[in-house]
Amino acid sequence: MRLAFMGTPDFAVPSLAELIASGHEIVAVYSQPPRPRGRGQKLTPSPVHAFAETMGLPVFTPESMKDPEAIEIFKSLDLDAACVVAYGQILKTEVLEAPRLGCLNLHGSLLPRWRGAAPIQRAIMSGDKQTGVQIMQMSLGLDEGPILLSELMDILPDDTAATLSERMAHVGAGLWPRALAAIDRGGVTPSEQVGEPTYAKKITSAEARIDWTRSAVEVDAHIRGLSPFPGAWFEAQGSGVVDASPLRIKALLSALADGSAAPGTVLDDGLTVACGEGAVRLIRVQREGKAAQSAEEMLRGFPLPAGTVLG
Repeated sequence: MRLAFMGTPDFAVPSLAELIASGHEIVAVYSQPPRPRGRGQKLTPSPVHAFAETMGLPVFTPESMKDPEAIEIFKSLDLDAACVVAYGQILKTEVLEAPRLGCLNLHGSLLPRWRGAAPIQRAIMSGDKQTGVQIMQMSLGLDEGPILLSELMDILPDDTAATLSERMAHVGAGLWPRALAAIDRGGVTPSEQVGEPTYAKKITSAEARIDWTRSAVEVDAHIRGLSPFPGAWFEAQGSGVVDASPLRIKALLSALADGSAAPGTVLDDGLTVACGEGAVRLIRVQREGKAAQSAEEMLRGFPLPAGTVLG
């Protein structure tokens, strides 16, 4: 098929690679414009943009796909379909209807559960045991289109947003050749979404703060669901640090543990922390301005002994 690919983050790269390997003609790749990144705030292309360039594909980075000129360029491509994976822009009717088979989207949940921006994080944070990847026919509504193909996936007890996202990216990439072949031969009937929708709104920094009064199961899910970005966080002041403001520390990996005390109390020298019910042991952490490290490494230079109460 003659395709356009529209995507931005790492999650979308395996899908583009699979479409190329399947022999489809990728006539254009659309991605968000390069953004300032790093200490030097150098303009850096997105992961999809960078990969497409290494494959010699033409890349378009309009600031808005609502721009009339951008829409006309897209319509002139004479596409069979557009494959969309976490592109990050709203597509108007003119864009959705321009390809012969319309625009198709790979979504990381079992719709209508977790429509929106952060389905993978929300699924883990909510304690879901199962999720999936689905290819849907795009419509103007937020992730409301009919489903063309699905693959169920288990959420493992130690999954973080990063580990689950990586698995989903590769499983989802494998759906594209099957979906496109079935659509082209008329062998797939779109299924309308059934059930009460839930919405995976964007994660805010304030929401990422750990509430130690919640149960250990909830705190552990909160930490894993937000790892590595934006990172669940708490505040703490190291033992022996005088007249210093508490530091913000991200918790990137945790495990359920035994113990009880007032919520937020450190229970031992291994950074086990009491919750409203039960406790969690912090395994990997990151202090402000520092690289991620094991809790054991951090405690050597920033002691948080038993009895410390975390903010």
